[in-house]
Amino acid sequence: MTLLGEAFPSRGSASAAEFVGQRVDKLGVVLAALAAVGLLFQPFATLKANRIVSGKALGVFDALPGAIAAPLVALILAAVLLALLRTRPTMRLAVGASALVGVLVVIGFVPAHLVSLDNPLARVAPASGFWILVFAFTILITDPIAKLNLGPSARVAALAAAAMIVGGILMSGLWSGLSVMKEYATHADSFWQDGARHVELSLSSLALAVLVGLPLGIACQRAPTLRDLALPVLSIIQTIPSIAMFGLMMAPLGLLAARFPLLGQFGIRGIGAAPAMIALFLYSLLPVVANVVVGLQQISAGVVEAARGMGMTERQRLLRVELPLAAPFVLTGVRVVLVQNIGLVTVAALIGGGGFGEFVFQGLGQSATDLVLLGAVPTIALAFVAAILMDALVEFIAGRRR
Repeated sequence: MTLLGEAFPSRGSASAAEFVGQRVDKLGVVLAALAAVGLLFQPFATLKANRIVSGKALGVFDALPGAIAAPLVALILAAVLLALLRTRPTMRLAVGASALVGVLVVIGFVPAHLVSLDNPLARVAPASGFWILVFAFTILITDPIAKLNLGPSARVAALAAAAMIVGGILMSGLWSGLSVMKEYATHADSFWQDGARHVELSLSSLALAVLVGLPLGIACQRAPTLRDLALPVLSIIQTIPSIAMFGLMMAPLGLLAARFPLLGQFGIRGIGAAPAMIALFLYSLLPVVANVVVGLQQISAGVVEAARGMGMTERQRLLRVELPLAAPFVLTGVRVVLVQNIGLVTVAALIGGGGFGEFVFQGLGQSATDLVLLGAVPTIALAFVAAILMDALVEFIAGRRR
């Protein structure tokens, strides 16, 4: 009996462990824990008397009427349970998307429930629990997308669908009562101007880096001596902190503008877009040059010899054979630069470069968290969209080369 009694729990433990291993998703356990923390132990929204005070943290049932809070909690719990189990990626994607959209929609009902008409200065902001839930369900969406191995067109379509959902919420006015949207209403004109400057600086510095980095990378691949000199120098530039780099650009450009006043008429001064552009250009060179070198080096020598045997000149081989084959590597470098520059332009606001960083640093100076978000969230969104579009382009071109 003792032996039987010892054997039975052993088999039961093995069966339980086998069941857990087969049915329970490890990532789902982590996401369920995150969702539980966000829902049960962190505030869902914050009610503030005005835009700069800390405010009162409120849970889901305190921030929302029961008729809205209860369905939201039920949706979150259902998503958590399905996330724990090993289910089909399509089901996980649908559940994660439904939960995420539900959280995004419901936060818009909080201001109407908490803010009275006799207190127009009161502000409602999403709290840590909201952001944790958004993060958890975003990961729940991206995991099945990765497992489904969607092609570039499908990923772009998914991005477009997400943009349409967010755009629909914004256009509906559902979020208009949130504090970050009140900040937007106050700074609407400058928001779009700074947004245009942010995109302009990111793309123009990228274009300049490609114009210089592409021929420099070709030259480095052809001449090892130049490569051994250029790449270490560009690597050193890459290690300089961004604030220091922007500061270093101010003094020489300021001296040039003082020495040649005509330059000031073209925008070349110690502060503004010019030092930001030069700093971003210098940061952009290494990824472009290095990826051009790697892309050209990975081309088989037999391919080059075959092109030479067909009578192609060196220029024809470069333009018709080598650069097309190296295009995925080159575009990968462009993708790194674009995402990097979108982030760095934010810091350029410290020297008058403009961009969404203006709101970030204004918010920090005024202790206005929502003003910081007004600059930070669009920057993150721009980087995210740029990364997805560039990844899709790289994969599309690489697929055509196979």
